[in-house]
Amino acid sequence: MHTIFTKIKSNPLFNGIALHDFEKLLHCLTAQTTAYQKDDVIWLSGHRVDCIGLILSGHVKIVKEDINGDISILTELTTSALFGEAFACAGIAHSPVTVQAATDCEILFLDYKRIITSCPAACPFHSRLIANMLQILARKNVLLNQKIEILSKRTTRAKLLSFFDTQRGTSQRFTIPYNREELAHYLCVDRSAMSNELCKMRDEGLIHFRKNEFEILDT
Repeated sequence: MHTIFTKIKSNPLFNGIALHDFEKLLHCLTAQTTAYQKDDVIWLSGHRVDCIGLILSGHVKIVKEDINGDISILTELTTSALFGEAFACAGIAHSPVTVQAATDCEILFLDYKRIITSCPAACPFHSRLIANMLQILARKNVLLNQKIEILSKRTTRAKLLSFFDTQRGTSQRFTIPYNREELAHYLCVDRSAMSNELCKMRDEGLIHFRKNEFEILDT
């Protein structure tokens, strides 16, 4: 139990939750753990949303497939991150996206309704969970607006620069969570055109990169 708490205590859902309350909390939320191998589908689009997932180890990616079979990566999540909470909160009965294991991973599933409603036992941590969940949803809304801003750029270069700006923070050097194909899916651009644009930006002295490690160069 202490091992699980150590892995996920950094998730904002558990802000203010003490270790001595954690076992009772997991029991109250009917927590279940499942392991997946790389490329396993955790949720397929259309999956009934009656719980949320919390990543104990590994990475997962959230993808959307259109009617033509084209895939767009919405985001990639790592250890201690949540997925599915926005759909559960919105009352969406079936997931509009697919959740896939990007690496071998272990997922803790929690009953969402038990998070946002007080149980008969009147557990003292429920009010804290509700407040934490509201904050998480607000932050995810900010990230969604951020992606909309990236995708609103008219050229591939502008999309790349906008994306890099969100990834770099205050550092000139940074690592992105996607390979080339995944980045093209995330930006909704052609992979070959994107790769050519990256090479042009490198040759012009704007950036330096090696695999998924990037550096913004002073101009």
